[in-house]
Amino acid sequence: MENVFIIIIGAIFVNNIVLAQFLGICPYMGVSSRVSTSIGMSGAVMFVMTLATIVTYLIYNFILIPLDITYLQTISYILVIASLVQMVEIILKKVSPALYQALGIFLPLMTTNCAILGVAMLAVQYEYTLVEGLIFAVSHGLGFGLTIVLFAGIREQMELIDVPKGMRGAPAALVVAGIMALAFMGFAGLV
Repeated sequence: MENVFIIIIGAIFVNNIVLAQFLGICPYMGVSSRVSTSIGMSGAVMFVMTLATIVTYLIYNFILIPLDITYLQTISYILVIASLVQMVEIILKKVSPALYQALGIFLPLMTTNCAILGVAMLAVQYEYTLVEGLIFAVSHGLGFGLTIVLFAGIREQMELIDVPKGMRGAPAALVVAGIMALAFMGFAGLV
């Protein structure tokens, strides 16, 4: 139970996939202008991240290792992630057309979201069991969601204040992202 707690706290706060490991920056910066789209993107990323970690764990342990073709790990993981993103895209188009439109180009870009690939590869690298890998993926998805929703809330509030002309848009967003990363570094002593 202690190991599970360490995985959860470590993934969400200490080794946050965006703020500590700098993976998934493209959707973090691109989709975080509105809280509503951030919530949708974080849900989609968590779903794909979790499924991808489970499927890639099974592929790695039951196909790649027995056939001694572990050198195909990266390409097989990318194929799995691309397939899962296509599935999410089809489901979102049917279930929530508004969210599908709001996510726009960033939904297909989830295929190349290095956070999803990174979590799947880290779960194997850390030699987690399937259950630990599942907890690891869900926790990283929650950490991604937490950071992107907080960032979107801050960016919405920044639209209401008078920001100097040279700092509007991306420069201010990068400063805020840096401050958030420093704030999350305060959790480093937890695990």
